[in-house]
Amino acid sequence: MIHIYTGDGKGKTTAATGLAVRALGAGLRVFFAQFIKDGSSSEINFLKEKAPEKFTYVSGGRGRFVIGEPPEEDIRLARKTLDSLADALRSGQYDLVVADEILGAWKAGLFPLESLLALMRMPCGDTELVLTGRNAPPEAVALADLVTEMQCVRHYYSKGRPPKRGIEM
Repeated sequence: MIHIYTGDGKGKTTAATGLAVRALGAGLRVFFAQFIKDGSSSEINFLKEKAPEKFTYVSGGRGRFVIGEPPEEDIRLARKTLDSLADALRSGQYDLVVADEILGAWKAGLFPLESLLALMRMPCGDTELVLTGRNAPPEAVALADLVTEMQCVRHYYSKGRPPKRGIEM
């Protein structure tokens, strides 16, 4: 099954990491790749520490937003991460494969839409594939089996509150 967590609301990565925790708790194997992010968040550190034999992590970013024309280094990292995801799906070693912020990476121009759709079309047996990020393209939504859209009704960032460790990072 292919899951998409999208929308402008908070909680897309949180939903994906929650699913990873559930899978790990059931003894499943998880491959977790992040685009744009650098892997320094509390939840990723926890998963790497607590489940090293069942949790594989790949960072495909430099930990900052990509605005305007994407730098070549960000494009290179995104392509490398796409290759890692494809390898993980083909390997049959993982029960859950997460592509966190892949939709944001696509929207930022780090790779073409066809690369995203090709990943989604890969035969992956019983492996669950999770895609997160804002602005899910209609073509990806059409291929997904589960789509959840997080909607922002109110967010305290608008009041100037910075990200809090353990809550947003």
